[in-house]
Amino acid sequence: MALLPSTLGRVGPLSSDALELQVTEHGTDARVVTVGGEIDALTAPELGALLTAHLTAASLVVVDLERVRFLGSAGLSVLFAVNELATRENCCLWLVFHHRGMVNRALEVTGLRERYNVAETVSAALINSL
Repeated sequence: MALLPSTLGRVGPLSSDALELQVTEHGTDARVVTVGGEIDALTAPELGALLTAHLTAASLVVVDLERVRFLGSAGLSVLFAVNELATRENCCLWLVFHHRGMVNRALEVTGLRERYNVAETVSAALINSL
């Protein structure tokens, strides 16, 4: 698996018209990726590349999806793929979203929610991963 150096070196805000990404380091081996906006066929590859890069560099990646307004099938596919990658690489991936929110509904309807480590806050995900 190839590292994506230009993506991996990105810590801080990244944004386009439809997707906002913020990467925060928590110690040397944990990253929190905050996602806002729309995850669709146009933006999902960017999210996938960013998450893949950070999963190769850190043993824990927390994806905060609270500010996501739309999660399409391409976004669901990316989340599934990075979760599989995390499992293969013996990394820990957590998704953060409110149980009444749009992301939860999308994962529930597709039957995918049970496949992920889920927390309602970033703090809870970081604590639960210890």
